[in-house]
Amino acid sequence: MKLEKLIGDFLREKGWTLSIAESCTGGLICDRITDVSGSSDYFMGGMVTYSNQSKTDCLEVPAADIKRYGAVSSQVAKKMAQGVRKTFNTTFGLSTTGIAGPTGGSKEKPVGLVYIGVSSEKKIWVMNLNLKGSRREIKEKATEKALQYLYDTLIQEPF
Repeated sequence: MKLEKLIGDFLREKGWTLSIAESCTGGLICDRITDVSGSSDYFMGGMVTYSNQSKTDCLEVPAADIKRYGAVSSQVAKKMAQGVRKTFNTTFGLSTTGIAGPTGGSKEKPVGLVYIGVSSEKKIWVMNLNLKGSRREIKEKATEKALQYLYDTLIQEPF
């Protein structure tokens, strides 16, 4: 069974809701979630907050955090997950921020660096990935990893 279906079934069973803020994945996660019929029962909405300005304006990520840590950081992934959860008033917020390439990388933050954030009312989780491949491959791998991370968090944490 596909992850998006497993996630949807689990959220529906618990009466929980989800919202998503994507940067490097460009809407691919929202696309997969909404491929499941009936996903409007638990998926309240998503945003592609690609620019730093949109992260600040739409998700209330402090500009100072972006300046200090960079848009691709665990701190910003956490704030994005919190911001989207608050914006849509959902049980969980999921976020991605990263460098899909082929440009934009540096020695400190190479192409393929991705952070995934998951937020609930009481806790925030974040993981980082170092993915390889073309721009499209990195986006697709990050999408799959984000869905897996969300699912693992949902089923493993005592809520």
